[in-house]
Amino acid sequence: MAERDDEDRGATELFVALTPERVLDAVEASGLRVTAACFPLNSYENRVYLVQLEDGGRVIAKLYRPGRWSSAQILEEHALLAELWAAEIPVCRALPFPDGETLKVAHGVPYALFEHRPGRPIGDLDDAMLARIGMIAARIHRVGESGRFVARRRFSADAWVRRATAALRAGPLLPTGPLGRRWVEASERIADAADARLTGLRTIRLHGDLHRGNLLLHDGVLQVLDLDDAVTGPAVQDLWLSLPGEPGERERALRVLLAGYERFRPFDRRELAALDVLPAMRRIHYAAWVSRRWDDPLFPRTFPHYAEPAFWEREVLELEGIARGLSPRPVATGGPEVAEDAAPASLEDDPYREELTNADYFWDLDDDDDGSADK
Repeated sequence: MAERDDEDRGATELFVALTPERVLDAVEASGLRVTAACFPLNSYENRVYLVQLEDGGRVIAKLYRPGRWSSAQILEEHALLAELWAAEIPVCRALPFPDGETLKVAHGVPYALFEHRPGRPIGDLDDAMLARIGMIAARIHRVGESGRFVARRRFSADAWVRRATAALRAGPLLPTGPLGRRWVEASERIADAADARLTGLRTIRLHGDLHRGNLLLHDGVLQVLDLDDAVTGPAVQDLWLSLPGEPGERERALRVLLAGYERFRPFDRRELAALDVLPAMRRIHYAAWVSRRWDDPLFPRTFPHYAEPAFWEREVLELEGIARGLSPRPVATGGPEVAEDAAPASLEDDPYREELTNADYFWDLDDDDDGSADK
């Protein structure tokens, strides 16, 4: 066991100290010939690089943080990407190495290569974009519900709130004393409310983190990035991150989002009872993520405010306010009404279901992409 701990610690230290030269060595060890061009891309959890190949092509090298995912969990991510790609959903699939595998390990650090898809951020979420996000989320979910994860996590109050709170209590950031106890008490109330809202909902394979930063536009195509957080959970988890915070605008945006979604898949309105608790779950989960990674020098540099008492005082007040507003049981609701002509009641009622192609999915954006951003 001590030898294994030393091995894990050594892999983590190598990961934190990764240099472009080591990344290029790992890619070449897989059988590909590279140039000296290797550019880091924005990623906190993993290390991601754009690598230029000798044949003129480009690939994305993703080096997974050791100890976070098992090989089985990573391969389930790759398998879902392959299914989505086969269904003509624009994703960056994992590329096979010359021996056909999609995952390798160098010095204890797992890594994979992905297609390079240039693009630009999607910008403001107007009605046209909200509808497109709804449509592509539904298409992802149609693939997701056709199979199941065995190794990857399930989205739940235990995983996202209770375990996160335990990690915060054991970590270096959450204050001790009354302030820390107030955080824990608020998180416990939020976890109980989440249990009540999530219990009984149908769960499928999800993207897991479908926010605007994981969507890019290129040649009029809305591309989906980064299934690193793919999870089993209710469909609403892939939808709420596109909603604005203002209540009146939120309801209107939700109608537009669901109208797009239900072009391709029915949505169970009972899932909307979870909308009031999902942001708090993410907030707690995010704080625990920063705490767990505090020994990575990138995190104290990027999130210095997490070490300040004033930050936790504000966070506790926010969490307590959220907890006070949550009823212990979900409010019975059918969700917002959607106009009859906005979306079919089910896929079978959609007269265009058989004729739709990829060109139809992305009809509402001009071809004005300059290809200036890489992910």
